[in-house]
Amino acid sequence: KLQSDALREAISTIVAQSKEKQRKFTETIELQIGLKNYDPQKDKRFSGSVKLPHIPRPKMKICMLGDAQHVEEAEKIGLDYMDVEALKKLNKNKKLVKKLAKKYHAFLASESVIKQIPRLLGPGKFPTLVSHQESLESKVNETKAMVKFQLKKVLCMGVAVGNVAMEEKQIFQNVQMSVNFLVSLLKKNWQNVGFLSLFVCLGCLVTPSI
Repeated sequence: KLQSDALREAISTIVAQSKEKQRKFTETIELQIGLKNYDPQKDKRFSGSVKLPHIPRPKMKICMLGDAQHVEEAEKIGLDYMDVEALKKLNKNKKLVKKLAKKYHAFLASESVIKQIPRLLGPGKFPTLVSHQESLESKVNETKAMVKFQLKKVLCMGVAVGNVAMEEKQIFQNVQMSVNFLVSLLKKNWQNVGFLSLFVCLGCLVTPSI
């Protein structure tokens, strides 16, 4: 079970230490989870995403791969975009595709466009579908609030759960939801959790006990 007091203390320490250093950018707070009694070779590998109550990385880079209507909407809200013609040029150039995939954390795509780019951007960067019935801005915010847990070959995984400019209560709620969601994916729930630690990118490491 997650020890709430230890977690609150860890968050307070991270935020306080960040204020002392005062960097020129807003540091991201990451949650690192180490699993135990789990064999990635034999046990079923899991994958799941959860929407956090508060956006951990407001400056997360997202690109819209859109039809004419979505390109127009993206322009209005200041979202980076590429139209079908620009995407066609990429298809023949692996270097450009790699560069594009590295530049953005996530991609959104119109229905008519998504069918044309099944494997273009490589693993982990497959675009999220956006229909014309939903608000593009809402979809962007929803994407920024999502975190994904995926078991690969190693028993350690990390996700962004906040940033030092957020209220401590918001960071706490994000961590709580992330941990509870991950635990629900594990075959023996909390018995498979070895350790949890919170740390600031380029900062100190603070470990709340569990």
